[in-house]
Amino acid sequence: MPTQHLKIPLERVGVLIGREGSVKSYIESKTSCRIHVNSDEGEVFVECDDALSVFRVAEVVKAIGRGFSPEKALKLLDDDELIFDVISLSNLSERALKRIKGRIIGKNGKTRRLIEELTGAYVSVYGKTVSLIGYINQVRIAREAIEMLINGVQHGTVYSFMERKRKEMEWEALQGIIIERGGENAEEERGVKTEADETEEKNTEEKQR
Repeated sequence: MPTQHLKIPLERVGVLIGREGSVKSYIESKTSCRIHVNSDEGEVFVECDDALSVFRVAEVVKAIGRGFSPEKALKLLDDDELIFDVISLSNLSERALKRIKGRIIGKNGKTRRLIEELTGAYVSVYGKTVSLIGYINQVRIAREAIEMLINGVQHGTVYSFMERKRKEMEWEALQGIIIERGGENAEEERGVKTEADETEEKNTEEKQR
């Protein structure tokens, strides 16, 4: 039976378990997996019937461990196209870490909020990591924006970058809708032509009689 061993910060164990075990029980009932938690060590063992379920549940556990609320982390179980990504800040000194986290979060959380609004990805700044949940394009843009902030790029430049990328995503989505509708219209036209051809054939047969 596929299993995975994880370790999360001790202060996040209670969040994973939930009040009276509600979060842990919900994950188990939704996936038919079994989650064993060592509350003293922060160790988590995930056991499922298939490897894919192990992977998805492990992603939820890691997301909660990296600071996401259960509500946001559990979205990973509802949509297979959502991904979880982590940017490590472990190479930074304590002083640099504090400064970089401040740049990413922004005054009163402004920068983090704008990253979420402009990219559509969820952002968690916790410990020595910045974690993301979203669709692959959303996460890719959010990661690039965060890396720009880490590298010292001015906030205004990063905001402009995200605005531009958001417009590109909206345009791509619109193009996809147009192409999809174009295909549907073509199918409808083919259907209409087929009905017209059948009518014409019937009329021709009647004349020949």
